[in-house]
Amino acid sequence: MTTVTISTDALYERVRPVIPRVEWATMEEDVAAIWRLKRERGAVILAHNYQTPEIFHGVADIVGDSLALAREAVTARADVIVLAGVHFMAETAKLLNPSKTVLIPDLRAGCSLAESITAADVRGLKAEHPGVPVVTYVNTSAAVKAESDICFTSGNAVKVVESLGTDRVILIPDEHLAANIARDCDVEVITWPGRCEVHDRFTAADIAQVRADHEDVLVMAHPECPPEVVAASDISGSTAQMVAHVEREQPARVALITECSMSDNIAAELPEVEMVRPCNLCPHMKRNNLGNIRAALENLRHEVRIDPAVARRARAAVERMLEIR
Repeated sequence: MTTVTISTDALYERVRPVIPRVEWATMEEDVAAIWRLKRERGAVILAHNYQTPEIFHGVADIVGDSLALAREAVTARADVIVLAGVHFMAETAKLLNPSKTVLIPDLRAGCSLAESITAADVRGLKAEHPGVPVVTYVNTSAAVKAESDICFTSGNAVKVVESLGTDRVILIPDEHLAANIARDCDVEVITWPGRCEVHDRFTAADIAQVRADHEDVLVMAHPECPPEVVAASDISGSTAQMVAHVEREQPARVALITECSMSDNIAAELPEVEMVRPCNLCPHMKRNNLGNIRAALENLRHEVRIDPAVARRARAAVERMLEIR
């Protein structure tokens, strides 16, 4: 349960490198109210790495990529969980915390990958490839997870695939991510034509332009990017792996080939690292804001509910993933 009291001035110090003081002044009322409501509700806020700095550094209790949030959701000491991210993340938190109230600030915060495949599509793939395990990205609905053998994230994909000890897998739904994983695994991968609308827009020409404009830049690409983009980059990894590398190595200049707010959140913590920003915005992540997070806590609105039969099967697929370290 959240019991910490913190001043908005102290919180501003976390975001001062990326948010002007005059802009922060317009946020302080909501920030203070959210901290008060967290205490009153016994709530925690889980925020994905793609959230804006005022959420990520200003009101969140737990931050990270999909894998980190899934792991932390299991042990969250709270009666209420607010998921500042997108709908599939809130569903995953509910799967792992069936007795807790899980809220999503905006019901429209979807995901192009989650919307690219249905449970019926998965059943069709299983009928077409009988006996082949279904390995499903966490960026999917609970209904799709329920049709799967195990889930994975961009941070543990290779470990999950290799843990199955099979020579073929159905790896869904992101075809770029599947291709990039297949390059690192000695396994035949059956794919699905889903794509992330943010990462799919990056091109190898974008990488070439970044290198032409910025000398000695370290280029780090998310594995949801097309294979030619990953090949043109220096490092590929999940958002958590990118953050860890920059924090550990602190290169002089970095280009993150992923959603824009990643760069802002790192810049807030490491202002001495120059962040080159050839980024694309995720419209769904950006539906979260201080106002609707506050409203979610005030009214306990937009509670996530999952059919128990679906939840039981989906939970098994997520828990199998979490057992792999």
